[in-house]
Amino acid sequence: MNSYTVTVATGHQMFSGTDNYIYITLIGTEQCSDKVLLDKSLYNDFESGEVDSYEVKVGQDLGQLVLVKIEKQKYLMQDSWYCRYITVKTPSGEHVEFPCYRWLVDDKNVVLRDGKGSTPRLSNEHRR
Repeated sequence: MNSYTVTVATGHQMFSGTDNYIYITLIGTEQCSDKVLLDKSLYNDFESGEVDSYEVKVGQDLGQLVLVKIEKQKYLMQDSWYCRYITVKTPSGEHVEFPCYRWLVDDKNVVLRDGKGSTPRLSNEHRR
């Protein structure tokens, strides 16, 4: 079984935290994980300004991690949530960051790409 550490950063803005359910799906080049509820028992998850970590166990090899899908669903009452970013530590020890910097309102799904920027390789004729 592969273990991924998912770290979620909530914004510092007033009312940016949520009590709604937050689910994550890890999407790799080979497979996708199941949808997993991010929740620690007896802990108030996703409070304003907090950074929370969760262990996500996956039965199969996902390959290189390329996307994460975040789903917010109503708990007792609907509230908005501001997600700054999500970082995933893979079983190989690689850290992959998924910038978000947006409000999730109502029951919302968001798919995030990794935040690696790459510089295109220029051919010799373009370097002049």
